[in-house]
Amino acid sequence: MKISYNWLKEFVDHNLPVRELAAELTMVGLAVDAVEMVGNDYILEIDLTSNRPDCLSHLGVAREVSAITGCSLKMPVIDLKEKGMPTTDITSVEITAPEFCPRYTARVIKGVRIGPSPAWLVARLESMGQRSVNNVADITNYVMLEMGQPLHAFDLHHLKGERIVVRRASPGERITTLDGEERELTEAMLVIADAERPVALGGIKGGEDSGITGSTVDVLLEAAYFTPLQIRQTSKALALSTEASYRFERGTDPELVSLASDRAAALIAGIAGGEVSKCLVDVYPHRKQLRDARKPINFRRARYTELTGLEVALPEAERILRALGFEIEAEVAGDLLSAKAPTWRIDISIEEDLIEEVARIAGYEHVATTLPGSAGAGNYLDGESGRRAARRTLAAVGYNEAISFSFVNVETDAALSDAEDEDRLLLFNPIDETQSHMRTTLLGGLLQALERNFNHGNRNVRLFEIGKCFRKSDGERPLELERLALVATGARNESDWLAANARLDFYDVKGAIDALIDNLNLPAANYAATEKSGYLHPGRAAVISIGGRDVGLIGQVHPRIATQYKFKQPVFIAELDFGDILTAQKIEPRYQPLPKFPTVVRDLALLIDTGVTFAAIESEIAALSIAELVNVMLFDIYTGKELPDGKHSIALSLRYRSLDRTLTDEEINAAHGRIVKRLIETFGAELR
Repeated sequence: MKISYNWLKEFVDHNLPVRELAAELTMVGLAVDAVEMVGNDYILEIDLTSNRPDCLSHLGVAREVSAITGCSLKMPVIDLKEKGMPTTDITSVEITAPEFCPRYTARVIKGVRIGPSPAWLVARLESMGQRSVNNVADITNYVMLEMGQPLHAFDLHHLKGERIVVRRASPGERITTLDGEERELTEAMLVIADAERPVALGGIKGGEDSGITGSTVDVLLEAAYFTPLQIRQTSKALALSTEASYRFERGTDPELVSLASDRAAALIAGIAGGEVSKCLVDVYPHRKQLRDARKPINFRRARYTELTGLEVALPEAERILRALGFEIEAEVAGDLLSAKAPTWRIDISIEEDLIEEVARIAGYEHVATTLPGSAGAGNYLDGESGRRAARRTLAAVGYNEAISFSFVNVETDAALSDAEDEDRLLLFNPIDETQSHMRTTLLGGLLQALERNFNHGNRNVRLFEIGKCFRKSDGERPLELERLALVATGARNESDWLAANARLDFYDVKGAIDALIDNLNLPAANYAATEKSGYLHPGRAAVISIGGRDVGLIGQVHPRIATQYKFKQPVFIAELDFGDILTAQKIEPRYQPLPKFPTVVRDLALLIDTGVTFAAIESEIAALSIAELVNVMLFDIYTGKELPDGKHSIALSLRYRSLDRTLTDEEINAAHGRIVKRLIETFGAELR
């Protein structure tokens, strides 16, 4: 919002230099981003939050300056002279959609002369970034910038029946707006119509057929209050945003309507000539209900001190609130006063709001910097210790944590997820149309991060992310699924020049997951080959399960996906249902003394079918329940032309130890023989 320093001085006769004024406004919550000199004036660029539409005008900002400086607020002088016929004899207003337009006013100015605006008006509008159109249109824009109330001027004789009907649009009804665009409307939209057709989009833009032209003589001036939600929905649906809609959709002051109409009518009569008809047509069907909705709010000094740590005298609190437009209903008494919020402050409803108003004007800089008190140390959220353990473990094995957006491109997300289309969540009002859905997988964000690293020349990357994914549910809220995902590619150890050619592979990612599961005190994970995933390389993908329950997938990125991202080196990924892992049954840690007796190692080389996995071999050995067998490790796989087709040689290292004695050769040979016999019978293995 642009604000003129000289224009503000017309409302509040303060003596603050422009830079000091900018600093003061920033300290009370109206952040001044820039100050620019334009001619003999300074323009302040203010970044307003959406809850302060009252400051989308010079009057609103001047009210803040008045409270800051203690100087009186001066309202514009309105020299309105009404003549001729009553407005009700010239035109009429009917509202059939009061839920969209609670108040609509109209007045007629006859005998105007449309022409260029005076130099002072053109200069003031141009300093605000507005171009001059003609004297009547410029005055409506001027009053909007001055008071915050948008207005619109119609050519009275272009209105069929010379009357106004405020109604919902008919389905399929069309209107050509002032920008020359024809727009199709729905019944969820509000139009300003005459006796036959729509002549304006209520609160957004006027129609081409009823606008002011050089031949206009009689003007019907509109000033109204429109409900913010309806304006926002229509503006979004039509992709049409204007200065008027920007203000209406944030909330204007319904009680300002008639004053702004008087101000504009007086300026039109003074600049463009003409006579202002007597009496304003003011249709305000629910005025009492809107006024009664404003309830008195108590302000307690004790509560003020409790929340801010500051002291304030009750008369000073009253001064601040009165300067901001609040009505003080109860006399200052003891520790309490009662205030009613003005109609332009839509953000005020509870005592804490009043406290904030007083505190920001009194000065946030007086709030002491202290730590909040606490009666205890607090507790972690459910699963937080597991999340911290996961982060420590993955960081220890060389992974960096990434954080990506929850809003995703649906095509990218679908390529990396098994979610059905009906399970995906579409955003009603996406910030970016290309990111219009909630993610169902973390892999899209990680692969984008990897792509960004590649573009910056970093070829050795290991990343992980812990975050929520979203799917539709049967209830009102979406289903939130906590996931953990990893991506790894490049050199296994880029600082080791002796092994510079060693690259990360499937088993490196598997090792990171095994370390994670071990540190979470969970049973060992099982990995079973799968061909079901469309985004993992066939033959290089596995389902991860813990305790018989599937918890994720691991594998190499499918060549089709790698081509889409232009990856020129193998990329390995994994994604786990981290919520299930955090709630899984944990293994209770138990103390074991260091072994007192020696370990005996026996190696075993087998010729076995290539389709037999080490996991299957390990499972068969475990089924023998040999108490003295403490570890089975695969340490070599050999394939060569001299071996039969479909066979390979695997070498196992088996470790035997007893807790209460030194094992004899006979005991070890007996156990070892059982293992060999079981593998020969089960898999048809041959000793080498």
